Amino acid sequence: MARRYPSRVFDFLTSSLVTLYVVMDPLLLSALFVGLTHGMTDGQRREVAWRGPLIAFAILLGVGIGGARLLDFMGISLSAFRIAGGLLLLFTGWEMVFDRLTPRLQATADIAVGVDHVKNVAAFPLAIPLIAGPGGITAMILLAGKTGGQVDYAIGLFFVTALVILTIFLSFLGADRISRVLGVTGRAVSTRMLGIILSALAVQFMIDGVTEIAGGS
Repeated sequence: MARRYPSRVFDFLTSSLVTLYVVMDPLLLSALFVGLTHGMTDGQRREVAWRGPLIAFAILLGVGIGGARLLDFMGISLSAFRIAGGLLLLFTGWEMVFDRLTPRLQATADIAVGVDHVKNVAAFPLAIPLIAGPGGITAMILLAGKTGGQVDYAIGLFFVTALVILTIFLSFLGADRISRVLGVTGRAVSTRMLGIILSALAVQFMIDGVTEIAGGS
């Protein structure tokens, strides 16, 4: 049993990293970042590049710590949330595969920029709902629920989340270069592949929820 414990931790951290990376999709966010910061100076773009991910990290951390307690307070079991959250992530995966996600996020960004005149782009719409959106928040609650209250799992999830946020920050700094290298075709292919992976992870979340309910009945 002791030998299997590090393996279980590694599996959890790997699953968490893939889930959060796919849900937040740094490549897609880098393309949106270019559009959101168009017309800004280099200094302003760098400020937005670090403020947005930092705010999103704080939101995701808060959700990871208090999300399960909020569900419990509302009388919602984690199993039920796994099924509902899995459905939501499955829909997000469907949007990615059939190229419905990018237009929706771009429309959200355009509306926000028009209203706020780029004053608070880092907080809205970049941090929320583009980085810490419904999919990311749902995934964070589900993953935090998998820690089972174990400190090492929770700390691992914290570092995995920080790693994904760091990746997003770096993708913002190199957004122009990434856009040139990938092009429209490369970005479309990568988004669809990530969508398939996310759909599979979403189905697994739903299976876990159904299994827990069936086992408890």
